[in-house]
Amino acid sequence: MTTAQLGGHAALVQQLHERGLLDDTWRAVWDAVPREPFIPARAWRQDADHCALLTSPERLALIHSDEPVVIQLDDGTEGGPGIATSSNSQPSMVAHSLRLLGVENGARVLEIGTASGYVAALLSERLGAELVFSVELDPALAARAKAALHAAGYRPNLCCGDGEEGWPEAAPFDAVIVTCALRHIPRAYVDQVQPGGIIVAPLAREFWSGTLVQLTVQCDGTATGRFHGDASYMPMRAHRAVEGAPVDSRTARTRRAVLAMPAILHLGFALYAGTRLPGVRLWHSAGPAGTQVWVQHPDGSAATAVAGDVWEYGPCDLWAEIERTYRDYVALGSPDPDQFGLTVSADGDHMWLRSPEHVIAPTLDPLGSR
Repeated sequence: MTTAQLGGHAALVQQLHERGLLDDTWRAVWDAVPREPFIPARAWRQDADHCALLTSPERLALIHSDEPVVIQLDDGTEGGPGIATSSNSQPSMVAHSLRLLGVENGARVLEIGTASGYVAALLSERLGAELVFSVELDPALAARAKAALHAAGYRPNLCCGDGEEGWPEAAPFDAVIVTCALRHIPRAYVDQVQPGGIIVAPLAREFWSGTLVQLTVQCDGTATGRFHGDASYMPMRAHRAVEGAPVDSRTARTRRAVLAMPAILHLGFALYAGTRLPGVRLWHSAGPAGTQVWVQHPDGSAATAVAGDVWEYGPCDLWAEIERTYRDYVALGSPDPDQFGLTVSADGDHMWLRSPEHVIAPTLDPLGSR
């Protein structure tokens, strides 16, 4: 690397350290593992509505910033719509996830989603490559990551396969780190981590775009832990969102909103409402009239709201149901995201508030007659 490239890398590591995301041990690791060799020559920046191919100067500037770098579009197929499907994650999010992982010397770690190979390199520098296991579904990404890792002097255990299944032949592990967004925690991860071990994964469901969860595996075969702020990751292919039923515009009715836009987008409310109203999908965008929010249920019920006006469609008053849920959330004290947690057991994931004993129950027939 040139002196300028090293300077950019050193400045990024210094910034992460000053923000408290790297302790002295991890700072030494990051100092030793520059990001640039793991980014392919052809890479993109994720803009608001498209991915922009990077020129050489732009590429280097983005690599040395606290931003993700897109390394694949459209699952690697040519002529697609240009949707980002793999990236080298935002450095501060990588540092945050590794800190939550809490690994000590001698720990065996499984990474789900090798992608560029950069996280596997960091783990190899920290623990020794023989203790690092990484699974990647996409053959082209897996081959490129392997080449980059070997060129950098790291030879972790690599597998091209379905990350949803973990790596049962290499289990048990002391920790699992997931670098793609999940809709639920696969049971295989809990089964393949020793009691007391840690799972760190980004979750993204219909009502919320992403948050990190840190789970500790228990002796009874469950795993439980809290959420740790926003986390935007590309979804695992098997966990991508499914489009809802078409909306019948002939059923439109309008009224004034009671619930203000910022309130519905607060992560604490999103975690609560997403559990109370299973299947309800939310997305939003900025426009000339302000933030516009859309919500939709698989039965065809839908609503959109902007600047205090609401339009509802389909068989049920979906926005009214969301406003009722928000009143329940306020009555609970408007809890922040870090007061919510998750328990993974044999019968699925269970969201809880303040302690694992206080499981949040879905609203019965949330879109039915109330």
